[in-house]
Amino acid sequence: MFQIGDNIFYPMHGVGIIKAIEEKEISGEKQQYYVMEMLISHMQVMIPTSKVSSLNIRPVTDIIELKNIIHVFQHGETDALLPWKQRYKLNTDKMKTGKIQEGAEVVRDLRRMKKEKALNSSEKKMFDNAQEFLISELRLIKGITENQINSFC
Repeated sequence: MFQIGDNIFYPMHGVGIIKAIEEKEISGEKQQYYVMEMLISHMQVMIPTSKVSSLNIRPVTDIIELKNIIHVFQHGETDALLPWKQRYKLNTDKMKTGKIQEGAEVVRDLRRMKKEKALNSSEKKMFDNAQEFLISELRLIKGITENQINSFC
């Protein structure tokens, strides 16, 4: 269970902060909700506390996990032979998991492809979003340096 003030990552929305935990009655049913402020979109989102795990909402990654992310980012294979529709679906599925390593793989792979040829508009948008999500999460990790963050740009 998250506490007020916790930094979280919500797949397809990015990083946010738990601003409040409120009890609401909707359709005659009382539930507790996390009230989150999403940092990228500046949206306020309410999620039932019982649905957090099914939505893959997780705490922001810590400095220890960062070493694994850097390894994934610098190494690992990119399957450039997939047709773009198949690659787009695969990357969308990775982004929906909410796992930072999967998001780093999307950024890594699309960056590599972008260096070789222009991305189509869908993949360009996915690249921009994935990179923004990754960098915004990295900025919330205690102990990370700006140079480390810049290595993902």
